Amino acid sequence: MHIVRVALNRVRRFDAVEVAPRPGINLITGANGAGKTSLLEALHLMAYGRSFRGRVRDGLVQKGAEHLDVFVEWQEDHGGRPLQRRAGLRHSGQTWKGRLDGEDVPQLGTLCAALAVVTFEPGSHALVSGGSEPRRRFVDWGLFHVEPDFLPLWRRYTRALKQRNALLKAGAAGRQLDAWDHELVEAGVPLTSRRQHYLERLQERAVAIAADLAPGLQLQALELQPGWRRHELSLGDALLLARERDRSAGFTSVGPHRADWSVGFAAIPGRDALSRGQAKLTALACLLAQADDYAGERGEWPVIALDDLGSELDRNHQHRVLQRLAATPAQVFITATEVPPALEAELRPAAMFHVEHGSIQPVA
Repeated sequence: MHIVRVALNRVRRFDAVEVAPRPGINLITGANGAGKTSLLEALHLMAYGRSFRGRVRDGLVQKGAEHLDVFVEWQEDHGGRPLQRRAGLRHSGQTWKGRLDGEDVPQLGTLCAALAVVTFEPGSHALVSGGSEPRRRFVDWGLFHVEPDFLPLWRRYTRALKQRNALLKAGAAGRQLDAWDHELVEAGVPLTSRRQHYLERLQERAVAIAADLAPGLQLQALELQPGWRRHELSLGDALLLARERDRSAGFTSVGPHRADWSVGFAAIPGRDALSRGQAKLTALACLLAQADDYAGERGEWPVIALDDLGSELDRNHQHRVLQRLAATPAQVFITATEVPPALEAELRPAAMFHVEHGSIQPVA
């Protein structure tokens, strides 16, 4: 999978810009605040339905504009031959309209399923050191792309959870909750099983990648906490035991929606003991493991976006990351204030662009 054209309209400081990236490493340079991150934000928006820097309405739409437009054209492998695809998104921060391969799409998830982008950015350390929600999203995004039946299962569970919570808030009787408890079990148990197997696959990859990028981390394991005491109780029993507490609180306190996962190390007691740098490297190892798993399951690499690489990693780790990526078929986007030393030496970018005064220009 590699992008051949990106066009942005009214995205932050860009009125209208167009970029034609190449397969391999694409380097985008510019001064701090010039807008180089906006290109990666736009790709992230197409792949996740949101910016990694907050809500769309909080600055991604250019000030004074009613909406932004993002258009992406890419090629992907289709039975051994290249398939040209294109997608467009108009977003006001409140409402959106999308098109994929010339057809309107009714759900944003349809766009997100088409273009796969794995992003490492300054906030990515939260994948390890932050709350549980980003970690659940991380696992579910991977499953969303490699297991076709995962999204219907996730939607089934989410719909049942919403209904159960509404009944809890209304103080419904136990018999009214029974049906939704059954539905949560029917969807939640296989959903948890998929998360477990996915993390087991990622663990093998993440441990190997971390040993290559940062041997001192001694990453050993990725362990799922399913959202209830699974080794002691079935999900159905856990929901029944928590029912009175849930009725008092007005929400469901146990289940896969409360799931989390943790990283185990040989010598570091836990994520609370990680330095910020160690958390970034651990997150990067997990993200690259996810890209590697996508490639293994789908037969092609997702696009990889690395924002502000120079400020996130020291030179040694930059070099290790770039060497690893250069050895893959992945298309990579990197933003930096200046050319990373590794790309000035033996590794050469396939294309370079410079951002200045609201424009993106190719560098010969």
